[in-house]
Amino acid sequence: MQPAIETHDLVKQYPAVRAVDAVSLRVEPGEIYAFLGLNGAGKTTTIRMLLGMIRMTSGKVRVLGQAVPGAEESLWASVGYMVETPQAYPELTVRENLEILRRLRPGLAAREVDHSIERLGLHAYADRRTGTLSLGNAQRLGLAKALMHAPKLLILDEPANGLDPAGIVEVRELLRSLAREHGVTIFMSSHILGEVSLLADRIGIIHEGRLIEEFDVDDLEKNRIRSLHIQARDMAGATARLTDAGYQPRPDGEGELILTDTSALERPEDITELLVHAGVKPYRVQLEQENLERYFLRLVGADNGEEA
Repeated sequence: MQPAIETHDLVKQYPAVRAVDAVSLRVEPGEIYAFLGLNGAGKTTTIRMLLGMIRMTSGKVRVLGQAVPGAEESLWASVGYMVETPQAYPELTVRENLEILRRLRPGLAAREVDHSIERLGLHAYADRRTGTLSLGNAQRLGLAKALMHAPKLLILDEPANGLDPAGIVEVRELLRSLAREHGVTIFMSSHILGEVSLLADRIGIIHEGRLIEEFDVDDLEKNRIRSLHIQARDMAGATARLTDAGYQPRPDGEGELILTDTSALERPEDITELLVHAGVKPYRVQLEQENLERYFLRLVGADNGEEA
């Protein structure tokens, strides 16, 4: 089966910067692929090249089996997209904006406007001018426009931008349903690993224009650093006893000892027993795992010791 999206050595060079640098990726049909990166990493530039909005400097792009640029016009009837800030006619209502889009897509029934309004929770704002909408509701309108023609492929740039927590959950469930129940392929950019980890099947991390890592979401748990955190009243004694036993404790600067030895992580109860028998009773032995934000920043080399 041919991939829904395929790029090979995709490059976008501007006079002063290489925004996208030799990105090769493959997105399978029905997959939810999250394209993760810090602001300015090259996510939106890549998406614009996938959609033929800007020309690549070099490389190849295929979307639903067709080369871009050069694809037949019919391709875009199978693609829904939202790039950066959702666009709308500000003096027209939500309903009027959707009606204009419906008329531009032959074969769409009039009922699809109401269906889109209901699906994105916009019924309370249907007759409000879009120029008065909040960022979150403007985002909902952008998603409604992207979905109205039931595309096979959705390309979404930061779809959770501006949504409140309840809205993020609603959109997450909607996208999951589209992929799982209707076989829609979703390619979405984000800078929030914690959110996409709840939705995506696979994640690609882009940094300074380069795709630096790809992994299945199931691999997240095993890739995040685990550590054993120890506190005792006699920290010097605890350090000495652990070192004598062949461990490599290190202070974290905040009154704790950290162990990353495999044996300690697999059997933390042995550490407690060792310290108790040595007369250095610990009052905290806690196995912790690197949080998702810290993991993401470590991958892109931007972890400066502060939370993202």
